[in-house]
Amino acid sequence: MIEQRVRLGRLELKNPVLVASGTFGYVREMAPFVRLERLGGVIPKTVTFRPRAGNPTPRTVETPSGLLNAIGLDNDGIAHFREHHLPYLRTVGTAVVVNVAGEDEDQFVELAELVGNDPGVDAIELNVSCPNVSHGLDLGIDAKAVGRLVKRVRASCPVPIIAKLTPNVTDIVAIAREAAEGGADAVSLVNTFRGLVVNWRRGRPVLANDIGGLSGPAIKPLALRIVWEVARALPSLPIIGIGGIATADDALEFLAAGAKAIQVGTANFYDPTGSERILDEMMLALEQHGVKDVNDFVGSLRSNRDPKH
Repeated sequence: MIEQRVRLGRLELKNPVLVASGTFGYVREMAPFVRLERLGGVIPKTVTFRPRAGNPTPRTVETPSGLLNAIGLDNDGIAHFREHHLPYLRTVGTAVVVNVAGEDEDQFVELAELVGNDPGVDAIELNVSCPNVSHGLDLGIDAKAVGRLVKRVRASCPVPIIAKLTPNVTDIVAIAREAAEGGADAVSLVNTFRGLVVNWRRGRPVLANDIGGLSGPAIKPLALRIVWEVARALPSLPIIGIGGIATADDALEFLAAGAKAIQVGTANFYDPTGSERILDEMMLALEQHGVKDVNDFVGSLRSNRDPKH
């Protein structure tokens, strides 16, 4: 049997397959389709301090090989999450990573402190990268602000910290570096790319919010490039790869590029069994490839321009 456990800073996972926040509901909804205890971890939809109704509809539209969404962090708020959803999450039999989004730094810190001290929470993922809310990218595009936020959260929250970063920046390596120096146990790369779908006959964007976040297979080459660049620049920083992962080959490409774990996102919408299937198929593929420990495969990609390889 191949060794499947991976470590992301202080967070140890039984295997490298997680599910992306916003694509798996509050997790309970997916229990009929996936043996949750088999996954490396689950990440419920983003939690904010107050309940949010999200953006007006329409707020999703399919694109070629992708999905454009402007949900706007629709959720029940932190109080309802802790009272109604967290008790169930404690029973799922795998790591629980809670994704939080604040309106400012102080609110991020307060959210992380509240949830981070709750039993059954294994890590916090800081959503500093949602493009579909007011000021959603203001903090996430400022490297110093991301580093400062992570440092403050680390000081007030006992559980591991993961920073989920936006690709909608000029230099994501600089932002990842500041997150690492602030004390992040890992970074999630990447959240959605800003995009637009147009109905030219009506002369209007299709989404009520105009702009949305693009996910799905269409963004995989972009996300892989970012994972590879950050892994090469910051080899000691654990990376969770996200972006268009729908097959075992997709997942293994991210691991080869330097990710220690992956999140299955948009694929959950059309194949709710996908995360467990990907886990089984990627471990079989690694075993057939002669890999004994999944960690030995991480970062195995070599540049064609490097004469040493």
